[in-house]
Amino acid sequence: MAIIKVIEIMADSEKGWSDAAANAVKTASRTIKKIRTVWVKDQSATVKGGKIVNYRVTVKLTFELEA
Repeated sequence: MAIIKVIEIMADSEKGWSDAAANAVKTASRTIKKIRTVWVKDQSATVKGGKIVNYRVTVKLTFELEA
């Protein structure tokens, strides 16, 4: 039986929300192995001069703990 852990992290991107989510997974996978799912919990953006300059996501990652 596998034990699954859930963590919540934030990430950003200048390209878009999907890229921000990909950045979250990419960065987390450097130290966390066996990531199974990513759930985008929240999205936001910063605006400068009437344009979006940075996309942010809060995601929940699930991963399997090793025995």
